[in-house]
Amino acid sequence: MAFTVEQGSELLHPLDFSGLERSELEHAAVTLGLSAFRGRQIFHWIHQRGVSDFAAMTSLPTELRATLGARGTITEPTLDSKQVSTDGTTKFLLKLADGRRIEAVYIPDTPAQTFCISTQVGCAMACGFCLTGKMGLVRHLTAGEIIGQVRMLARETGLVASAFNLVFMGMGEPLHNYEATMKAFRILTDKQGLAVPPRRITLSTVGVLPGLERLAEEPLMPNLAISLHATTDEQRDTLAPINRKYKLKDLMDACRAFPLPRRGRITFEYVLLDQVNDTPDDARRLVRLLEGIQAKVNLLPLNEADRIPFARPSDERVNAFAAILAERGVTVSVRKSRGRDIRAACGQLLVETAAN
Repeated sequence: MAFTVEQGSELLHPLDFSGLERSELEHAAVTLGLSAFRGRQIFHWIHQRGVSDFAAMTSLPTELRATLGARGTITEPTLDSKQVSTDGTTKFLLKLADGRRIEAVYIPDTPAQTFCISTQVGCAMACGFCLTGKMGLVRHLTAGEIIGQVRMLARETGLVASAFNLVFMGMGEPLHNYEATMKAFRILTDKQGLAVPPRRITLSTVGVLPGLERLAEEPLMPNLAISLHATTDEQRDTLAPINRKYKLKDLMDACRAFPLPRRGRITFEYVLLDQVNDTPDDARRLVRLLEGIQAKVNLLPLNEADRIPFARPSDERVNAFAAILAERGVTVSVRKSRGRDIRAACGQLLVETAAN
């Protein structure tokens, strides 16, 4: 019979130990007739040591390890395949317990090591320049499935005991899966677990305003990146259809109200599409949109793909756009695309077959 534990109003059946915060794991241990200390030990093994097998938790009694294995699980995707780019970027195709597949990416020397993690199978946002949106939303990932990607990539890259950055920029819209994403964030930053500093984690959103407003109230939050990509509502309605519900003015007002540390900034990501949103007028409108916001802009020349009906602008157009921003005092960088040859760059993550 599967083990269940009730935490508040949430019933976990069967219990996924990897998706529980430390306090929930302590509660689960007590429910099992153990001390809260045992819950903290399990948390340490999973999230600090990167262990996904109860039998390997050698500080626990042998009988307890067998009991845990019989009554619960530690969610982790299995590695389906991986591809390594000429620039060292590695794309992992990961299989979930229900047969669904997602992609996650390791980007070395950026200048730190970076893991790009998915929060959904597919995506409902349907941005016109993003392959993931072509899948539609298949389902949300659980907190355990989000964290499982980190644990697997850390082991595969030999970085379990090393510092790395995390970006919730893989498949999916993180704020559309708010509860699981933020629960994963809290577990990942827990000082008795993996202890990733919040400043090393970035959440990228296309602008789900209710989620953005909730995020602004969190006591602990990741860095914020806004996928903007347009400077007028007409333009953004086409490129990022969520704009039909949450308009540019409302999004920018929410960004102005967003609490930031003294030297903190919101990153605005802007995919440049040839002859679409890369004109001098677009650049000047972008400067006006950012007035009153502690901002920096990452320009991303489009990563072209067969199913994307746009072209990558020339370097001259990209540089001219960046120059207009810089001349008007906006901090701007042009992001170098990584992993384009293995379809691992921004906007290129796509799983053709979402399930067996």
